[in-house]
Amino acid sequence: MTTATTVFKLSTTHTTEMHEIYKHLHAHPELSMQEARTAAYIRERLDHLGLETFICGGTGVVGVLRNGAGPVVGYRADTDGLPIQEDTGLEYASTATGTLPDGTEVPVMHGCGHDTHITVGLTVAKLLAESRHEWAGTAVFIFQPGEETAAGAKAMVDDGLWDKAPKPSIIYGQHVWPGLAGTVNVSKGTAMAMADSWKVTVHGKQSHGSQPEDSIDPIVLGAHMVVRIQTIVSRQVHPMSSAVVTIGTFHGGLKENIIPASAEFTLNVRTFDQDVRKMVLGSLRRIIAAEADASGAPAPVIEEISSFPRCYNDPSSAENLIAALADVLGEEAVHETPPVMGSEDFGTLAEALGVPSVYWFFGGHSQHQIEGEAPPAGNHSPFFAPVLEPTLTTGVHAAVTALRSTLGTAERRTAHQQDLRS
Repeated sequence: MTTATTVFKLSTTHTTEMHEIYKHLHAHPELSMQEARTAAYIRERLDHLGLETFICGGTGVVGVLRNGAGPVVGYRADTDGLPIQEDTGLEYASTATGTLPDGTEVPVMHGCGHDTHITVGLTVAKLLAESRHEWAGTAVFIFQPGEETAAGAKAMVDDGLWDKAPKPSIIYGQHVWPGLAGTVNVSKGTAMAMADSWKVTVHGKQSHGSQPEDSIDPIVLGAHMVVRIQTIVSRQVHPMSSAVVTIGTFHGGLKENIIPASAEFTLNVRTFDQDVRKMVLGSLRRIIAAEADASGAPAPVIEEISSFPRCYNDPSSAENLIAALADVLGEEAVHETPPVMGSEDFGTLAEALGVPSVYWFFGGHSQHQIEGEAPPAGNHSPFFAPVLEPTLTTGVHAAVTALRSTLGTAERRTAHQQDLRS
């Protein structure tokens, strides 16, 4: 019987090509839902491997690798970059720019590691394509755009992803993070938080700064909202539950002696539990409306920026994966960990089908970096630069392990072919 370890031998050629792919992608990031060149690059490489490919969700790419009768398994990698000015000093650092939806031109960087994810996904597709004699079934590779804005997974599902691609029985995904390269972290059950982001526009009444009696000051009103919002977690969420409410921006006015007509702030909410999420969001609406009413101000306008679903690891599938990863990477390299407050739209893909999923993290920093005086740069930092090895190889090993632990064996395919002939 073949095992996942069968395809683990990355040749020098494989490794060299993998590094070249990574450096190219790192130097050429694109903003969320604008990943046209990235999609073309991915599709060209998958076509060359003989996969069936199609564009989905605008700039998403799906590659289907069929290899006889057997289970259908999905693997997802996200593809978008971030509006960050890179400051890593790498020879292949990004100098790319992009345009935000409001028309602002910004620098763009793969500051979250999605270049790593694409590279791993393409390498895994190559390894499976080259080792068809060792496994059976169908692997569906989902290169998803727009993860940073929670738009991409929904866009692909809405565009008929699961009408166009074979429906997997499970979907896997992973994310590089500032942990020790060569290690992986897996959670059972909840893996990442739900996240809701809003923009709140506070309306008041404009006046000269010397005549406050003629105004309804939206800055003071907004400040009261911000302060009272802090009581939601400290006084309304059960101490054994978890929630985070962050006010990320606050803007109001153009001159120090003019009370403006409006101000705005943005907020972000992280929760693990649906009931806690409902309570926190309800409290936010109540506080925002009540403070406006107390000031005699018009009703504020609340606009949703994004909403990330839960990222939930099927416990049984996660347990099986942990055991498989320990066999391949070594028990000391595999850690079962509690959920993190970061968020992902990965869960949308599996929830749309009602199938299980498992999502894990693999480290991207050397022991020297981990033990340094300053903590290594994390995701979304202009200094985020995972070491190429063993980061990429570990990501490939982990992904192949996941896929091969679910796909069928060559013996099963041979038996099926014999049954058809008999």
